[in-house]
Formats: sequence, structure tokens, C-alpha cells
Amino acid sequence: MSTAFSDESDGSGYDAGHDAGHEASVVELPRLEPIPDLSIRTLGPARITSPMATLLDATRTTEHYISENDRVLLDDTLARISSRGVPAGELPGLEPCGPRRKIFFDPAKTRAAIVTCGGLCPGLNDVIAGLVRTLTYHYRVRRVVGIRNGYQGFVPGYGHDVVDLTPESVRDIATDGGTVLGTSRGPQDPEEIVDCLEQLHVNVLFVVGGDGSMRGAMKIARTLEERGLRIAVVGIPKTIDNDIPYIDQSFGFQTAFSLASDAIRAAQVEAKSTANGIGLVKLMGRHSGFIACYAALARSGADAVLIPEVPFALDGEQGLLAHLRRRVSERGHAVVVVAEGAGQELIGEPDDAARDASGNAKLRDIGPWLRRRIGDHFSDAGIETSIRYIDPSYAIRSVPANPYDSVYCVRLSQAAVHAAMSGRTEMVVGRYRRRFVHIPMSVAVSRRNQVDPHGDLWLAVLESTGQPVRFA
Repeated sequence: MSTAFSDESDGSGYDAGHDAGHEASVVELPRLEPIPDLSIRTLGPARITSPMATLLDATRTTEHYISENDRVLLDDTLARISSRGVPAGELPGLEPCGPRRKIFFDPAKTRAAIVTCGGLCPGLNDVIAGLVRTLTYHYRVRRVVGIRNGYQGFVPGYGHDVVDLTPESVRDIATDGGTVLGTSRGPQDPEEIVDCLEQLHVNVLFVVGGDGSMRGAMKIARTLEERGLRIAVVGIPKTIDNDIPYIDQSFGFQTAFSLASDAIRAAQVEAKSTANGIGLVKLMGRHSGFIACYAALARSGADAVLIPEVPFALDGEQGLLAHLRRRVSERGHAVVVVAEGAGQELIGEPDDAARDASGNAKLRDIGPWLRRRIGDHFSDAGIETSIRYIDPSYAIRSVPANPYDSVYCVRLSQAAVHAAMSGRTEMVVGRYRRRFVHIPMSVAVSRRNQVDPHGDLWLAVLESTGQPVRFA
């Protein structure tokens, strides 16, 4: 994982230190999950010399580059590797991204399509522009089309047109947030989507979207296979919640939590400016609290961070409300950061039938509910307070990407084009342990990446806020 923004440890580390007179502690072998199938499906042998081949003549595997025949190991600790109990040559690994010397598609006869699906995220336009430039400038693909408004754009009944994309038409789109192609939620009939791909004579489809979009892309790929059509389907995973497994970070995440930290700063300023003031900030994070954690660490002004992965109690001496009252008494103010999916079990029984267009269960709104409970608690204790509630959710996802995310988007788009032109399909590109790799779509949607309550990120949050391990 990235050294600057590491993912969660799995508790498989070891204590190398020892006291005088004691033996060094033994490495504790972790319990490992089954190895997923990491093989990447291809449409057939790659026999065409790539236009990128000359760039590869002097390359070899180094700490900064992985050659196409090498692999990126799934495990990165001695304990995890030892626990596999297999020879080094059989250790599970991921296929690296990058140009191949031989490609499957003849660029002069290739047409590509790009579709963006699901919610907005910083960097969507950067990805679109990167795909178009790499296809056009480096592979000389003659036509790239954009599909309007997500998967709806493939379906005739919606009446959406397609748009030709050229380097000139995408030159300045990265300065704007959102997606120039539009987006939509919800599944569409894969048969109709494949019909459209055939009519457009598309050879390569790039899907930019979250786990629901990738499940849709898998259905498209399987329908193509059933029809015997050699059309590559490659995904660039998008999720502002950073909840896709086997990926260091999703694009746009750094932009999002950077802006979220500004909301925490504003809440802190407001809280400090009034007697017994409390700032309450609700951030995105349906099932994963990464934005709340990173934003709180970036600003270091929060007294409590609440995330879906760590249940909490409100009442009692060890509950959240008592903790806030102590902080206000000690400091004169307090700031709470809560992810949207936190505390759902406290609000009431969920309505299992209430779902959004993507099929996700609709969450109850924790922000206003928590604001009311905090206000009632202080009122009952005879303490006059003012609560400033800030919800920047849509503001942080609709902005242009910052420079870091822009670079990340360009590299992801380049990797996606290289993979597609080599005939790889039903896969996504991502960065894992600082390496860009190919990940089967089935693996990318196999589970949800979440904050580990026993990991180093949550430990850092607890250190920063000074909150107890549990509000119980």
C-alpha cells in the first residue's frame, strides 16, 4: 500500500523488540482468506506488434517498474507469505499494468466507447480525457465515442445520443467537476447494451463506475462471450468511499477528504466562537469510514470520529454524549465527525424495501438525529450550547480533481487502454501496494474495503482525537 496513505493492517505484524532477559517474540502467523482467482481473461492471442513496443526495449523489472511477464505479490509481509506454505514461484500475484509488445486489436480498425456510471467523483473528466488521448495519440485509434448518461445511453428507449470524443474536444474538460458524458444509476438490460455495441462497431468498452457498475460490466462481458463477440470490457473503478478491495485508493478520494477537512475546520471555528459550542460534520461513507478518518487526521480538530465499522453508544458514562460533555467542560467546545452510515442501528429498524436506483438500502439520516440527541443531552444537563451542523457531502464529490488525483487518473486511464488493446477483458485497473495492476472484476466486487477497527488507520484516529477505543 502507499506509504503516505496506507490501507488497513490485518493484525499479522510482529513485535521485533524485546526486553533484557527475554527472547524476541515469535512471528504470529495470520489466518488468511482463500486466494481469489487472479487470472485475467483475454479475447485471444495477441499477435499484432504494438505501437508502444519501442518504449519497452530498454525496460526491466525495477523498484519503479514491473515487466509484463512479472507479477505483483498479493502478500507483503513475512508472516503472510510464510503462512501460504507454498514455493516462491507459486505465491499468489497480480498481473502488472502497462503496454505490451504484442496487442490483440489492430488500432486502425478499432473503435472504442467510454461510459461513466453511478455517483459523481472528482477526476471523472480526467479519466475520460486520459482515455481519449492514449487511444488517439499512442494507438492511433480512429474513433472514440462517449455514451451519454451511463448505461441508459445504450438503450434506445431513453433516446440519448452518442458523442464523438477527440483530443481537442476533451482538452479542457478536466478543469470542471462531474462528467461531461453524464451519468445515471441502476441496471439496464445487457442484451440491449450489447446490441448497441454491435451497431456502433465498438471493439473496446471502458466502464468508469463503482461496484454496481462493475457488476453490470461483468454481465455485458458474459453476454458478449455468449454471442461469440470479441469486444473487450475494461473498468476504471470509481468510488468516493474508497471501498473497493485490492486497491490502495480510488481516484478522487484524496480530493474528497481534503475538502471534507475544510468542513471540519469550519465546524471547529464555529464551535470555538460560541460558549459551549459543538461542531457536527456529516461526511460520505455508507459502509466504509475512510473519508471521515482521513479528513479528521488531516485537520486534527475532531474530538470524536464515528464510522460504520465501529458501533458506538450514546448514553452512559462511557458513551459519546458524556464524552462530549467532558470535552466541552475541559476545552469550551467540541467537534464530532460522523460518516453517513454510522450508528444506523441506533436510529431505528431499517426499511429493507427502501432502496435507491442502484439497489442500495436507503440509510436513515444520522446527522440531524445526532444533532437532536446532542442538543437534548446538554439541555437536560442544564448546559446552554449551540450546535453548528455541516453536511458537505455533494460539495466534496462535484469538484475538479486536485493535482495528485489528476495524475492518478491519467495513469489509470493509460493502464486501462494498454490492457484493452492487448485483448484483456472483464477486469479493472488499480494501484495495489504502489504498483498498477490488473484485477479481475469478480475479485474487485467480491467484498467491501472497510476501515479495520484493529488496524493502523483507526489507531491513528484514536490517537488524534483522544476518544476511547469504544463508546460503550
